[in-house]
Amino acid sequence: MEDVKKALLTKSKRAKMETRGKIISFLCIALIVLVVLSIFYFVASKGLATFFTDKINLLDFLFGTEWNPSQLGANGKPMVGALPMITGSFIVTFLSAIVATPFAIGAAVFMTEISPKQGQKILQPVIELLVGIPSVVYGFIGLSVIVPAVRSIFGGTGFGILAGTFVLFIMILPTVTTMTVDALKAVPRHYREASLALGATRWQTIYKVVLRAAVPGILTAVVFGMARAFGEALAIQMVIGNAALMPNSLVTPASTLTSILTMGIGNTIMGTVENNVLWSLALILLLMSLIFNIVIRLIGKKGALK
Repeated sequence: MEDVKKALLTKSKRAKMETRGKIISFLCIALIVLVVLSIFYFVASKGLATFFTDKINLLDFLFGTEWNPSQLGANGKPMVGALPMITGSFIVTFLSAIVATPFAIGAAVFMTEISPKQGQKILQPVIELLVGIPSVVYGFIGLSVIVPAVRSIFGGTGFGILAGTFVLFIMILPTVTTMTVDALKAVPRHYREASLALGATRWQTIYKVVLRAAVPGILTAVVFGMARAFGEALAIQMVIGNAALMPNSLVTPASTLTSILTMGIGNTIMGTVENNVLWSLALILLLMSLIFNIVIRLIGKKGALK
């Protein structure tokens, strides 16, 4: 009896392996959470120093239109109005998403509903190739092709939000297309069969049934693409002009949060006002990334409830 009791109470080899696996998984998850929290704390501590240490007014920072941290304005404070960069980031992000969405949906419908075999052979390799191209290559192509084209067609210098929109459109197109394809494939097959059985044509089934059922997934793809566009730095820096001015035209030089941040962070001294305001821009980018992720999760929950 003692031997049986001992055998029943002793953990088996598989149970020990499972326990070790749980411990390792927990440690990995804890490490990831710690790294994320550390990043938030580091960026927030540096970014908030602008307002608590340098005594810059938050409203002046968010809604000011003059950006020259090394000079003092009429109020005796450094000119650190970030509104031109915030506006430029949002405009170029929304425009690129508006342009990319119809192309992504069209490509996804072709690959899933119209010609899956040809789409798998032709479009899938192209999309995978676009995903693997580095940002600097997109920026160089934009600088060599898109900027001269915008200059010759629309006038101006060619640098500006329009050129940045075209570059970001090409960059986020593979992401939005891939996620849209997954959303369309997730629509149950019996939805299509029921629609066709009721006498609907293929196009009516795609438009009235498949696309409407996949709306949450498509919206998630668009928001995910916008999140990538909002945080893009190198490619947009090469074509937007990097002028910290309020954009009054799509073909005049402008700037984004990432372009000003990447240009100035290496030329400032840690702890100075010039450096702190750049960390404040980084904090805005971090908060916007968090907001994009929250929106994606809310859209996903709404789709799951349906």
